Amino acid sequence: MTATPSPARTVAVVTLGCARNEVDSEELAGRLAAEGYELVEDADGADAVLVNTCGFIESAKKDSVDAILAATDSGASVVAVGCMAERYGTELADALPEATVLGFDDYAQIGGRLDDVLAGRPLVPHTPRDRRTLLPISPVERSAVLAGAGGRVEDAGPAIPGHDWLRRRRLAAGPSAAIKLASGCDRRCAFCAIPAFRGAFVSRPPAEVLSEAAWLAGQGVTELVLVSENSTSYGKDLGDLRSLEKLLPQLAAVEGIARVRVAYLQPAELRPGLLEVIAGGGGPGAVIAPYFDLSFQHSSPALLRRMRRFGGTDDFLRTIARARELAPGAGFRTNVILGFPGETEDDVAELERFLTAARLDAVGVFGYSDEEGTEAVRLPGKLDQAEIDTRVRRITDLVEELTAQRAEERIGEHVEVLLTEDLSAEEGPGTWLGHAAHQDPDADGTTTVSGIPAGSVPGQVVRAEVVGTEGIDLVAVARVPSATVAGR
Repeated sequence: MTATPSPARTVAVVTLGCARNEVDSEELAGRLAAEGYELVEDADGADAVLVNTCGFIESAKKDSVDAILAATDSGASVVAVGCMAERYGTELADALPEATVLGFDDYAQIGGRLDDVLAGRPLVPHTPRDRRTLLPISPVERSAVLAGAGGRVEDAGPAIPGHDWLRRRRLAAGPSAAIKLASGCDRRCAFCAIPAFRGAFVSRPPAEVLSEAAWLAGQGVTELVLVSENSTSYGKDLGDLRSLEKLLPQLAAVEGIARVRVAYLQPAELRPGLLEVIAGGGGPGAVIAPYFDLSFQHSSPALLRRMRRFGGTDDFLRTIARARELAPGAGFRTNVILGFPGETEDDVAELERFLTAARLDAVGVFGYSDEEGTEAVRLPGKLDQAEIDTRVRRITDLVEELTAQRAEERIGEHVEVLLTEDLSAEEGPGTWLGHAAHQDPDADGTTTVSGIPAGSVPGQVVRAEVVGTEGIDLVAVARVPSATVAGR
């Protein structure tokens, strides 16, 4: 008599934090599926829950801890991975005995590690280390190390999540997907701990990125969002700082891709040539989105130097003006930090001057918090939390007013909207939700479009005229239905 095969063990993957973490989760999901695990959406009833944590700032760490504790309520075995798990290792394991804590070096054997957890075999959590020390200081020498390992980072020593697209399995079904250009960061911003636990900057070879883009297009993706810790550094370890300028047109030419956008640009490294490639295709039907996700963090020159960053209000405004010369409808988003040690009222006023003049589409406002291992922890001039909170509210209120005004300025503009959800049942026939080229699919507001032809599907792009706003969200009417395209 033939034995009945045992049912596959089930695992739910919960992702916190940024799009980079989403890519890592999809690589982990692919590895688990290849090793016989069944991926499920609901933690309730699953054998295991994999929580991909974020460890960027205090609020993100709290959200990660809450997600781990919530996962334990399901009765499943809980495994914490991701940035917070890598950053704290044994410390997090001691604080949360409810979960097993794994680091990046466990990712290549994630199926076996999960087998151990479900079998009750104890695993020793890693002791955190500065991952910048795992590859040569010289960026070009890093490429030589990886080339000597056949291009496989994990064979060279340090594990770099999200670089093994051959194992990736999509967890989301939408038409937009993130793709990693690189991992790690060589900058030394005084407030940021990311380089220490994500490691030195490593670019992925262009051919590998193009292959993953083609694979994603075959999965129904029509919009690629290029992510990394610092996309403007792409190629410096490959011996060509113009690598991204060359790669973008190639990605735009991938069959089925209707839009390519770049996230995480460092203002101090935004070269004129790269700016022109991103902004230069801003006309109708453009595949490279004229979209600038610029990490300004502040605009006071003195405070930026204290942060170990560069530039200031006037430099940033010149960059924005140049992009708008090439693409008047270009989109701009940024993040700013309030309450960094030594920040004065004059610094906050300078930031207000910049934000008012810049007319940005989206701004994230964060309050400073001490992060272990960073230079800022040791700086004098710490502000009371109450004062930080007051400044955050002040700038948040300003930003909400300014970004709503910027949205209103777009009334009358024609925008290219990538359709994501059919709202016909709720809002009337031919009404769809989507996002324009200046709107990141996850963070920058949406565009609701009426007049979409029957038979349209998610991932199509339609040209529409903006006729109204709701905060930063746009309301538009499709004006040229015949220009609607699926991919290209």
